[in-house]
Amino acid sequence: MNVREAPATDRSTRADLVAGAAALGLVALACVVGAARYLAGRPVHATSAPFTAVWLPHLGPGTPLALAVAVLVACHGPRLASVLAWRRLMAAGYGAAAAWILSLALVDGWRRGLAGRLTTGHEYLSEVGGVTDVPAMLRGFTGRILDFQPDSWTTHVAGHPPGALLVFVGLDRIGLGGGAAAALVCAGAGALIAVAVPVTIRALGDEDAARAAVPFLVLFPGAVWIGASADGLFAGAAATGAALLAVALTRRRVLAGAAAGALLAFCLYLSYGLTLFLLPILAVVLLARRLGPLAWRAVGAAAGAGAAVVAAFTLAGFRWLDGYHLVVERYYQGVASERPYGYWVWANLALVVACAGPAAAAILRRAVTRAGLTPAVLLPLAGLAGILAADLSGLSKAEVERIWLPFACWLPAGAALLPPPTRRGWLLAQAVVALLINHLLLTTW
Repeated sequence: MNVREAPATDRSTRADLVAGAAALGLVALACVVGAARYLAGRPVHATSAPFTAVWLPHLGPGTPLALAVAVLVACHGPRLASVLAWRRLMAAGYGAAAAWILSLALVDGWRRGLAGRLTTGHEYLSEVGGVTDVPAMLRGFTGRILDFQPDSWTTHVAGHPPGALLVFVGLDRIGLGGGAAAALVCAGAGALIAVAVPVTIRALGDEDAARAAVPFLVLFPGAVWIGASADGLFAGAAATGAALLAVALTRRRVLAGAAAGALLAFCLYLSYGLTLFLLPILAVVLLARRLGPLAWRAVGAAAGAGAAVVAAFTLAGFRWLDGYHLVVERYYQGVASERPYGYWVWANLALVVACAGPAAAAILRRAVTRAGLTPAVLLPLAGLAGILAADLSGLSKAEVERIWLPFACWLPAGAALLPPPTRRGWLLAQAVVALLINHLLLTTW
């Protein structure tokens, strides 16, 4: 580095720190305003606004493991990510991400942090036992979405297409019923982001950026809500679909294309909000096109497999658009009608900071000022675009620390934009955010 470059680098690093501090300041502001509104008799209807949680400082059996994972990954992760063989890196990344997710969950204890999380009356498992005829359930699904009926679906089942419920019904049918198995499946699926996002970046032509992203995906603060919520499963499924599509388009793999199309289409039946995952998918297609002509056989396979999934659900009796319109109506039958848009439209972004960490603010600052279309630039911006679209819609007020996991996990894809000497510090900041949230609050998920 020459003398002229040094001041510019210092200014850029300071700007990163300012961005990270401002992002954390937004979280603090959302907490203060939420508390002030509560005291003024105008609550925002979140138990520890903006978080859906209860203030409860505590330690737990997962605390020592979480601290160990945080220190080891922050101190050694960047070096190992640069030197390990690719397959070993992916295996190590997945194992470390799973350890981080589970250790954070176990801060709350086995029952309270994992096994009991998905067994409450609002969750999917409360409806699994009543599904004795899957075709009949699909035919009658939309008729039970609206609230205040004798047979209304519970909150989470009603708020999603039937694919989400089918996952847990399927687990039950193969002998993996109950809260513990469901939680471990969600956590295991969520840990796939530490593999799928780097695989996507590498397939799109930037292995160095893929390697740089791995430690940040391992210490992803959103792990607090991946273990255990169904949204962690959704995030892993969507990211895996994007990775398969990137591989199919750049390496001309027809089977990968078919798998990508089927999985991404199924994601539409896991969550209505995943329609906005089209934005990261468009980014993948654009980046793949930059590398050369698209593999049209793989594109055809993806389109055909996706169409088959849509056709299967439609012929079985569930019409996606009907379900969506009824869910919007159900949304305003509940507490959402009382949650003030004027608060949540910006407080939601504070929850994104809690989920993606302060490093995401520095990454996005660099991405918006960086010229050229690269995976490290475009993928985080695509994730941000999905978040902003969802935020402005008004259909996500509160609880987005888990709902937007499928989009927030793409913000660390730009970790390569951060100067290498600063990455360990940012990793420590990411870990501290997750540890503080998990030890100061008892989160609902």
